[in-house]
Amino acid sequence: MKHPSVAAQNTTIRSASMFILLTLGLALAPDAGAARCLYVSSYHLGYEWNDGIERGLDPILRGKCELKKFYMDGKRRLEPEFAQQKALEAKALIESWKPDVVIAADDSASKYLIMPYFKNAAVPVVFCGLNWTAEPYGYPYDNATGMIEVGPIEPLAREVKQTVRNARHGVFLSVDEMTQYKEFAMNQKVYGQLGIRMTHVPVTTMAAWEEAYIAAQNDADFIVVANNAGIGDWDKQRAAQIVHTHSRKFTVSYLEWLAPYSMLTMAKIADEQGEWAAKVAVIILNGAKPRDIPIVANRRWNMYVNPPLLAKARIRLSQDILHKAVKVGG
Repeated sequence: MKHPSVAAQNTTIRSASMFILLTLGLALAPDAGAARCLYVSSYHLGYEWNDGIERGLDPILRGKCELKKFYMDGKRRLEPEFAQQKALEAKALIESWKPDVVIAADDSASKYLIMPYFKNAAVPVVFCGLNWTAEPYGYPYDNATGMIEVGPIEPLAREVKQTVRNARHGVFLSVDEMTQYKEFAMNQKVYGQLGIRMTHVPVTTMAAWEEAYIAAQNDADFIVVANNAGIGDWDKQRAAQIVHTHSRKFTVSYLEWLAPYSMLTMAKIADEQGEWAAKVAVIILNGAKPRDIPIVANRRWNMYVNPPLLAKARIRLSQDILHKAVKVGG
């Protein structure tokens, strides 16, 4: 599978040079007592994506620096005023604790904390998990570098086109949250190039998600099952019952935890974001300048198929996909 192009985002990927830098940085690890690393998450402990970033982050930073974590809780509390208050708390922590490097995960941390308070500041920043582009936050800065988060929309769209030959209209079903509007815009662009119109249906409750999912069986040719994080009363068992009862149209997703509710999933890997951010933090601790480290995009994803849902909707995928993908749902 080829990775989707990110040329329009002015992102330079220099794999060989970055491998050398990361290897050197880990080999020359600083004394843990002499360095401080602050991880600022846009979300909360227990959110699957956030936990994946920490799985990648923690082992690499262990023994390299004292690691402190701050959570902005941006999936459970969507109000901008709440995000601004949490950013002020994080700002106060940075000013008082004086970390040697800040790792800022996902969009809210960059939007509400780094951009207004630490753009071109003295403290080095490594961002990760920014959906599709870093441009809305003015990156690159002299004191910052990072990894953007690119979903495999193009390969998913190609599979949709191959599987649903006459597809003309798709529904993007997601929580009503900032990053999902960015995701929808990219989906709209990619599918539009294939002559497919996309409609965004943002919801905030389980009942609204169910209503939208059922309606899409009549209104659309396929459904992109996008992020559900932020639907406060989300019920896994109820969601499974809904999709197994009502699914007739092809469903795809790019998030691993939504594979049980989708027929085909090409999932971004949160651990990759954390691993890269931690390795870059280490080489910064050893004296590298963030401005000399190129902004990159993620390069890996996992693939899942859901045979019971495919069978119910009488949809057949290629043998190549079925052979490569992990089976879920039964």
